[in-house]
Amino acid sequence: MHTFDSIQEKISSKKISVEELTKQFLQTINEKRNLNAFLNVFDGKATRRAQEVDKKISEGKAGQLAGMVMASKDNICFKDEVTTCGSKILQDFVSLYDATAIQRLKNADVVFVGKTNQDEFAMGSSTENSAFGVVKNPFDETRVPGGSSGGSAVAVAANMCVTALGSDTGGSVRQPAALCGVIGLKPTYGRVSRYGLVAYGSSLDQIGIFGNTTRDVARVLQVIAGYDEHDSTSANVSVPNYTEALNKNISGLNIGIPKEYFADGLDEEIRKAIFLHIEKLKSLGATVKEISMPNAEYVIPTYYIIAMAEASSNLSRFDGARYGYRAEKVKNLHDMYIRSRSEGFGDEVKRRIMVGTYVLSAGYYDAYYRKAQQVRRLIYNDFINAYKEVDIIVSPATPTTAFKIGEKSNDPVQMYLEDVYTVSANLAGIPAIAVRAGKDKNNLPIGFQLYGKHFDEATILKVSDCLE
Repeated sequence: MHTFDSIQEKISSKKISVEELTKQFLQTINEKRNLNAFLNVFDGKATRRAQEVDKKISEGKAGQLAGMVMASKDNICFKDEVTTCGSKILQDFVSLYDATAIQRLKNADVVFVGKTNQDEFAMGSSTENSAFGVVKNPFDETRVPGGSSGGSAVAVAANMCVTALGSDTGGSVRQPAALCGVIGLKPTYGRVSRYGLVAYGSSLDQIGIFGNTTRDVARVLQVIAGYDEHDSTSANVSVPNYTEALNKNISGLNIGIPKEYFADGLDEEIRKAIFLHIEKLKSLGATVKEISMPNAEYVIPTYYIIAMAEASSNLSRFDGARYGYRAEKVKNLHDMYIRSRSEGFGDEVKRRIMVGTYVLSAGYYDAYYRKAQQVRRLIYNDFINAYKEVDIIVSPATPTTAFKIGEKSNDPVQMYLEDVYTVSANLAGIPAIAVRAGKDKNNLPIGFQLYGKHFDEATILKVSDCLE
């Protein structure tokens, strides 16, 4: 397992160069191609970039993340590289600009080794919906890595890079982090610019971070967090020093345990693992109390109505006329639209577009979409009320450990229920982090979540660090 601390020590003592390190990661990516974690490996470009960073280090001009080797989910724009979103409809689309998060990381002298596989347009919980094949869990290749950022989670878990970017619309960083045994952070909505992130659900999407340690995740967040004039949803809120918050004691911290999140449906091994870690937090001086989230039963229907409605609107731009896949030998404009979208989109994306269009239609808008927005406010209020009593909230990240590839593919409702513990953070816009909790009897990783107050990533990072 590579950590940035160990890499910096080796670079400063000249035991390794950034170029040598980058070549090691590229070799590992090549050796583990069977996991299908990457859609685009930068190879020569990454090596040349590493040489530039080595030169900066020797001149004393290197950025704060010099030596950090990263990957990025393929729905985050990377200049002059293909950005497919895991979809046939964008298989040849080359981005004209860098996402703000990518640009800030480049400025900090990160070396990127490639773009990772994902569920098409970030729609899925298993990374089985990619047009470019299924991603496999490195702990058991017959099982899923979670989704939709499964490629990024696998890239970190399988030591193909130090850290990676993903996107989290309803748990798409935290769920695969839990199933692959790594740390996965979803920041507060607005903390990290969405400029250059291909939209799925605009009021829910947030760029997140995978790492093997909380400290590495905190360092990446330090660079990408902060206001961006290119993003109207970016929050102009001061950014604290996240690494300084680590290694501080948590004595007196109030932790909430929502009883609704530990009811039936949660695997017993996961329940036991979480409560073992809660006991550890108590031994470190934290206090624990049971709380109630009375609207928890509505999070899945509320989330999927809102997410699908926003997806149907956002994905209307992919019509075969301006960019992306265009059907050939069409009869007329109408035929081109229909065939380009029918041939370019996969089944899950088409399912969500149709449901989203339905709930936004004139006869059903009030019954579904408006009602979902009203319930979203109730879910938000549950968290606001809880945070009057507690500082953070502990919950499961997934109902089970990694399930078999194909096990839930033909049952969309069962697949959607994989997100039952994660979507509420996106609906409320709060930060949340998936942390390790050991392994189950099948040697599969167990993870759980820490929810924080708005813009208080520092506290959940501190607690995550304590648990490590």
